[in-house]
Amino acid sequence: MKSSSDISCFGVRDGLIKIASTVAARPALPPPNHDDLPPNSVHPPGPWNRCITLFIALASAELSTGGAERLVVDAALGLQARGHKVEIYTSHHDPNHCFEETKDGSLNVNHIKPPAYLPPSLGGKLHVLLAHARQLSLAMHLYRSGRVDDIDVFFVDQVSTCIPLLRVLTGKPVVFYCHFPDKLLARGTYAVGGARKGTSFLKRVYRYPMDWLEETTTRQADIILANSQFTARVSKEHFKSIKQTMRVVYPGINISAYEGEVDYTDPDTNAILSDTPTLLSLNRFEAKKNAALAIQAFAKLKASSKLDKIRLVIAGTISSSTFLPEYPPSTPTGGYDPRLEDNVRTLSSLTDLATSLSLTYTLTAPASALHTLPTFPTLRNTAPAPAPPQPDILFLLNFTTPQRTALLTRPSIRALLYTPANEHFGIVPVEAMACGLPVLACDSGGPTESVVDPAFAVPVLRSTSTSIPQEQEDQDQEHTRTGWLRPPTPDTWALALHDIVSLSEAQRAVLAVRARARARAVFGMEAMARGVEAALREAVGRGEVPVPVWADRGVWNWGAMLVGVVVAYLVGPWMFGSA
Repeated sequence: MKSSSDISCFGVRDGLIKIASTVAARPALPPPNHDDLPPNSVHPPGPWNRCITLFIALASAELSTGGAERLVVDAALGLQARGHKVEIYTSHHDPNHCFEETKDGSLNVNHIKPPAYLPPSLGGKLHVLLAHARQLSLAMHLYRSGRVDDIDVFFVDQVSTCIPLLRVLTGKPVVFYCHFPDKLLARGTYAVGGARKGTSFLKRVYRYPMDWLEETTTRQADIILANSQFTARVSKEHFKSIKQTMRVVYPGINISAYEGEVDYTDPDTNAILSDTPTLLSLNRFEAKKNAALAIQAFAKLKASSKLDKIRLVIAGTISSSTFLPEYPPSTPTGGYDPRLEDNVRTLSSLTDLATSLSLTYTLTAPASALHTLPTFPTLRNTAPAPAPPQPDILFLLNFTTPQRTALLTRPSIRALLYTPANEHFGIVPVEAMACGLPVLACDSGGPTESVVDPAFAVPVLRSTSTSIPQEQEDQDQEHTRTGWLRPPTPDTWALALHDIVSLSEAQRAVLAVRARARARAVFGMEAMARGVEAALREAVGRGEVPVPVWADRGVWNWGAMLVGVVVAYLVGPWMFGSA
């Protein structure tokens, strides 16, 4: 692993002084020739599309085990498989808490440790400000590394602060991948039609400098990619100054990972399997995931039909945010963590809900789980009853990879219930489709793009574009269905569940073929790699950056902005809460 030295203000000053001569001295690439451009092509080929390889530098704030980090890893692997040279530069990479490909030699990862005066936080405060400062430190290391002349293009995700600095100091184009605006994540759950601000006026004033910085730096990217049309639309609504088209490149999954054999010798796996028809919900035990919807709809399904022998499995996924360094990397530590108040309250409320609906339940966890199973009192504050041998609901805390594979591929699983509303993308429905499972999801956010429901049409904004085929032209035909999209109400979900469990084996088999085909064609790693590659090649084909990005507004504007940010973040967190 490589480490950076402390970066002084003089390094930044010297870089800015050199920029005019540095950029001017670089020969520009020949103008792109679009004579061979196919009609209606989203990504013009340009001269670089005929090159054998590109040298791509991926700048990512951290490489842990979250969904955003998984996309970076898969993008790097996909680009390498397509013949390009790829190096990842990151400010945080813990070998005990990362994806295997980042430490087994599959990828060239450069861990650039920020200076000691730029920790992730100070006393639990200043998270956002320090994240931006660490990203700027990473950009300065790249500039001073001596590799700039070899690099063709930068791929940046999560934190956009470094985009103008990279473009100005290196003269190389930058492609930015937007997972979801931090501006909206800081405000809380996003609702269609507007953000649920839920914050005081003073807190919004406190957030303004960072929101402005995020928007200003994001729009400097040569090309902006988004993980869904939902994210692209929301970003355009709230970042008014971004005029360029945001292109959609969906996250990809490794399809082969869902085609392997299930290890039935694993005792944890055998403990949760059953031949009883089962409905499955996979998500973290967080209130915003709304697993209560699955329980309420399940109860109505049982009450309105003769399906006595059917069960619901609510399984908590691994969450990178709850990892502790002292735990082995293979240990399940997320999904449910008793140290997190949201986890405890959510699980307690779900068990209370099950009891109130006269549904029996059992709590279970893998043998390797770090935490003992919680015990909740009943609604009458009496000791909980012994676990029934055949419960209506199985709560699986922190499932393992073999358990997850077994649940998704078990023939007795009737459907995947995806309960969150307004998800930015949502990879779980895609995983279910890759396994041939019908999906029931909310009619909002990313699942409206991954799940095909003939009764639901997704509008494609003029301000966004995507490289996927136009396969929704005949969505009014039932033979296109891969799932059901419904408003998040128990009654509508119960009706949809009745339709799903009433499918014949032949109908389920046909739907499974369609679901697998869609997952492979639109959401496979190869499809994602092609989309990212097209954007990178077009950015390079436009030529090197001709002038400093901030020249038209003046360095003083940037200096004043940064002073304002520092003042706001030195005072704001203690007045209005951490950020």
